[in-house]
Amino acid sequence: MTEEPGGRIFFSNAGRSLEGEDEILLLSVGVDIGSSTSHIIFSKLVLERLDNRYVVSKREIIHQSDVLLTPYTEDRAIDVEKLGAFITAQYKIADIRPEEIDTGALILTGVAVRRKNARAIGELFAAQAGKFVALSAGDALEATLSAFGSGAAARSIRDSARVMNIDIGGGTTKIAICEDGQVKDITALDVGARVVALGLDGRVVRLEEAGARFAKELGIDLTLGDIPPEGAMEKIAERMADKLVEAIGAQSLSPDTASLLRLDPLGPRDKPAKITFSGGVSEFIYGRETTNFGDLGPLLAKAARQRVEDWGVVIAESTEGIRATVVGASQYTVQVSGSTIFVDPADTLPIRNIPVIVPDLPMEDEKLSTDALSDAVRQALRRVDLLEHERPVAIFYRWQGSATFARLDAFAQGIAKGMESFLSRGLPLVLVGEGDVGGLIGIHYAEEVKLKTPIVSIDGITMSELDFIDIGALLESSGAVPVVIKSLVFPANAMLGKVAA
Repeated sequence: MTEEPGGRIFFSNAGRSLEGEDEILLLSVGVDIGSSTSHIIFSKLVLERLDNRYVVSKREIIHQSDVLLTPYTEDRAIDVEKLGAFITAQYKIADIRPEEIDTGALILTGVAVRRKNARAIGELFAAQAGKFVALSAGDALEATLSAFGSGAAARSIRDSARVMNIDIGGGTTKIAICEDGQVKDITALDVGARVVALGLDGRVVRLEEAGARFAKELGIDLTLGDIPPEGAMEKIAERMADKLVEAIGAQSLSPDTASLLRLDPLGPRDKPAKITFSGGVSEFIYGRETTNFGDLGPLLAKAARQRVEDWGVVIAESTEGIRATVVGASQYTVQVSGSTIFVDPADTLPIRNIPVIVPDLPMEDEKLSTDALSDAVRQALRRVDLLEHERPVAIFYRWQGSATFARLDAFAQGIAKGMESFLSRGLPLVLVGEGDVGGLIGIHYAEEVKLKTPIVSIDGITMSELDFIDIGALLESSGAVPVVIKSLVFPANAMLGKVAA
């Protein structure tokens, strides 16, 4: 993207001004590289102007690759050469040149996130880096992405029901509970299809720590290079299904199951009305896949489905399975922040590709609680795996009530406390408001709180969690700033209010 003087924002491949068009056509790519599988999707997006922002009105998949078993070298690093050949081949099959791509997203999960792998993978896409939103998805973010990508979040509104999504992958299972279109609770555990995998000769070629543990608990002797005893794979799959159902159904967990958790256990809850599945194993659960890849996938699918049915919960069809966490594209939207903004120092801007959190801030009472505000910020950071993020994070808030000194001060102190780990490193505080108090809040931080880090406080903007934001430099003519919002686009209306059916 390029910016002309005056802050007009253009797509660089065609020199098109968003301000002058009511409809924009974009070509997007989504790449998901994980521990077990990798795949790529190309889509056409139609964006239409809605008030002062653009929303996706249509999404057409023009090519989706086969699912590649992620290649590894002998030292267990991802084989970037083979991966690169796969990606290049998919561009050729789709008849698309990399320079034609307008936007996209790259998701790295599992071992792909490790520093050596992530750096090498990043180099594959270096030429397009400015067009990508790159996500390193930990367990919490994966649980959230899969809940939206599977359609569970949308279904919770459509059916007015509590919907649980279970994303069973190669190494882990992510669980999310959705209500009213929002992810309310998440957890993850070491249950997956490829914790044990066999080669063509039936010998064990992959044995993860969790797989070895399940085998040991069952009294099964399992070693790399050996042929498993008869019935061993079935017993391991059934053991994992038992642990999975305990994790989603029990109010308190046995020590064995609790030790499998990768996140905090689910909180107190009623039984969900419906369950959807996503991830690679879901393809077997829904009968979309029958090929045996030498792992536990078909066996785990059969055992998990049977136990959920025995639990008495309806299994609903997901809109996406193995591709649920693939981000189809980035939705570029343009807004201009209102004039009541505060930026200090001015050269803090521009900033680009800043992830957005939307904490559930308790703003209803006249007297605001600093501790409750800071707790809400930390919970939002934890929900999308940004607690240890190395770059700035933007906080989107909806101001409620009066803007008295006491309420402004409590708000400012609470947010600063919640963002303490970022501010202590000198990272700027980035606040994005929907109302018109951005300037007041910025001034309060500078003059009353005397915050030592840079402050960017803008308003008049509407955003959602999982958005990324670019904020341009101050416009001399108006004192406003141009804002580009990149929203993750999921298939089949999964991002409610943004993607048309």
